[in-house]
Amino acid sequence: MTMKVLALGVAAALAVGLAADMALVQPKDLAAQLAAKVSNPVVVYVGPNFLYRGKHIPGSIYAGPGSQTGGLEALKLAVDKLPRTREIVVYCGCCPWSHCPNVKPAAELLRLMGFTHVKAMYVETSFAADWIDKGYPVEAGTPRE
Repeated sequence: MTMKVLALGVAAALAVGLAADMALVQPKDLAAQLAAKVSNPVVVYVGPNFLYRGKHIPGSIYAGPGSQTGGLEALKLAVDKLPRTREIVVYCGCCPWSHCPNVKPAAELLRLMGFTHVKAMYVETSFAADWIDKGYPVEAGTPRE
């Protein structure tokens, strides 16, 4: 077994382990929670800003890799003053869940920062297929960082 194959196997095992430990919310459940307006979480988009500009969940905060402060640093700044017990949902949807490079590191960072109610929206295929095409609310516009 080559080192490259071994490294890929270890990386895959770590990703699966992290996903297993991550609390997930389905798009339909998040849409219902936001529509009920009873206990709205802070929703943070952690993907590319051109997708956010196109369409995103209304009211979501942009903390993606193209932000002024850059990815995880933007996420830290966006949530730093929030109570650590506040519910936060991170989402991306740039690609299928199994390939997304953004959600898992964002959720892990929030946990390391001490947030106790972190969830990731499970976007199986893409934000377009799993949210927009299902008719859940969207808005377009420039990132609110």
